[in-house]
Amino acid sequence: MKRIKAACICQTLHFMLKEDAEHDEAVKLVNEEVTNYKKRLDQNRTQYKILEEMPQPDGSIVIKLIKQYNQSPVGDYLK
Repeated sequence: MKRIKAACICQTLHFMLKEDAEHDEAVKLVNEEVTNYKKRLDQNRTQYKILEEMPQPDGSIVIKLIKQYNQSPVGDYLK
């Protein structure tokens, strides 16, 4: 029998600008989307660690993070 001792997922997320919005509005919406994503992680009590948050020249944002996979324990992954 096997059991999961620790599990995390590594993700790179690109929060892209909406094509049908003006540039300034699209940048504002991307920033709100990033903020809401982080709030959802906190509300769901998902453990996570942001490794990099990189604003792009066009105003979009790329985030590299490690986060808890389902409700599995995270072990040493997030230290």
